[in-house]
Amino acid sequence: MMDDATPPSLPDAGPVPQIVCAVLAHGETGAVVRLLGSETGLVAAYVAGARGRTLRPVLIPGNLVAADLVRRSESRLPTARVELVTSRGPWLGEPLASAGIAWACALTAAALPEGLPLPAIHGALAALLDAICLAPSARGWARALAGYEALLLREAGHGLAPARAATADWPGLLALLDTQGPAIASQLLAERRRDVMAARAILLDRLKRIGSD
Repeated sequence: MMDDATPPSLPDAGPVPQIVCAVLAHGETGAVVRLLGSETGLVAAYVAGARGRTLRPVLIPGNLVAADLVRRSESRLPTARVELVTSRGPWLGEPLASAGIAWACALTAAALPEGLPLPAIHGALAALLDAICLAPSARGWARALAGYEALLLREAGHGLAPARAATADWPGLLALLDTQGPAIASQLLAERRRDVMAARAILLDRLKRIGSD
């Protein structure tokens, strides 16, 4: 269960693959970045110069980076040095793809505890992001999105969401996404639901414009 978080454990040395989930400006040029790794779980780290010309395109939610995490004391955030591995930048100009990436990353950053390795969730998010970028249309990745939301609900111990995404037609899939929304807002996001659910509302509005044809 995701509630049983332990203090973040960091790799002994060297950069490790991480998915950028959220970036919050901190200071004049830096940012606190939430990174999801298979072994580290969700980790918040300070990145100096994150909003500069060099790192700004690297620290985009959805990007895969190699991050060298260093914790100097238990009372301070770790620092991170990052290098780009895979960019989602080319898809930010696509309204549906950009909304899908934004929601998946915002949900992950808000719903997961820090420092709890959840390799199944890490793998599912990586697969979802790849699907958003590689599928020919949103119809090809919306089922993966519904499945990812259901996985988070199950892993959090909030009951089994209906596993109907794989077989549902398009109207049925949209109905399933509508059904999962309240559970996500109340059971995964709590007091953060208003800000984070706004990204989901944008995504669902765009998906519904596709229609059922």
